Amino acid sequence: MPEHMLQNGLVQVYTGNGKGKTSAAFGAALRAVGRGLKVYIIQFIKGGFDYGELYSVKNLPNLRLTAFGRGRFITESQPPREDLQMAREGFELAKQTVSDGEYDMVVLDEINVVMHLNMISIDEVVKLIKNKPKHVELILTGRNAPAQVIEIADLVTEMKEIKHPYAQGIPQRKGIEY
Repeated sequence: MPEHMLQNGLVQVYTGNGKGKTSAAFGAALRAVGRGLKVYIIQFIKGGFDYGELYSVKNLPNLRLTAFGRGRFITESQPPREDLQMAREGFELAKQTVSDGEYDMVVLDEINVVMHLNMISIDEVVKLIKNKPKHVELILTGRNAPAQVIEIADLVTEMKEIKHPYAQGIPQRKGIEY
């Protein structure tokens, strides 16, 4: 295995009902790329929507992004088969990407939501975390991070909503919220 820039990759979790979980992960990815690390971002649920980050990463060296999903909130207690299939495809890519160890940092954006909706089991994600190569920094985002993931993570930040423009009737703004 080639020499890696990180000797001790940790596990970070960004969760909570406040805004900024994906932004925090992308900030970490941007910092890592700026220092020459290789980063892979795998987005769950968000595919099929016009997110600004999809345009930005195309021009960054050493950063790859793949999005799975239909770009809509999943509120059903039993998500549609199509959403389950996309979540499984994304997780299979995540397992392969993490275990290969080619990337210094792997971001699993919205994986906590996927676990909360039982689209991928918590046990599968815990196994992925426990078996990751030592040098890989792993970042998991999304509301409702399970206790088992919080317990084994090295860094956990909870974003807490105190005030949000939506409550004032301000719609999503291109370039800010998406």
